[in-house]
Amino acid sequence: MQRIIIGIIILTIASLIFACGPKSGGNNNSTAISGAGEDSPTGAYKRLYAAVKAKDTEGIKSVMSKKSLDFAKVLSAQQNKPLEQVLENGYTATTFAPSLPQIRDERIQGDSAALEVHNDKENNWEDLPFVREDGQWKLAIGEMFANTWKSPGKGQALREREAANAMSNNVVQGNAVANANGNFRGVHPPLASPAANGK
Repeated sequence: MQRIIIGIIILTIASLIFACGPKSGGNNNSTAISGAGEDSPTGAYKRLYAAVKAKDTEGIKSVMSKKSLDFAKVLSAQQNKPLEQVLENGYTATTFAPSLPQIRDERIQGDSAALEVHNDKENNWEDLPFVREDGQWKLAIGEMFANTWKSPGKGQALREREAANAMSNNVVQGNAVANANGNFRGVHPPLASPAANGK
């Protein structure tokens, strides 16, 4: 009887593990990358990343604010390039990463937001701007260049740099005199007499 109960418990645990495990061929990032249904700047970035990787220009446009699309049209005309080519990386080098890059420090204030995404190629954090437009979060590169985007506050990377700078400025500077405790007399040049100056 005990063996039957233990067997049932093991089967129940195993079925729970399989039910909660990775989906779609072991790729657990499929939902995370698409950002489907995630109404946040993070979800908008995930949709942008997925659209860039799929070379889906319409998908990229759907995550761009109106001012960002207008900005892309201006760039397209200035650079004499098709709009698709201007938008192909979604205005950010973070989309060059072979897999979804690290995302952190989502900050929202009213209808403006920012999100730090790791740029693997340059090994730094890009602070990407977002605005809430037509009920959705969208990348706000156009607003940033037009100076209409309101920052929701400093990003983590900037705060870390400021803290590091503050720490380096608080270091006590050493005395320029090599041996301040030495027994020495200061040497003063003799005062020049008026006769020495030819007067």
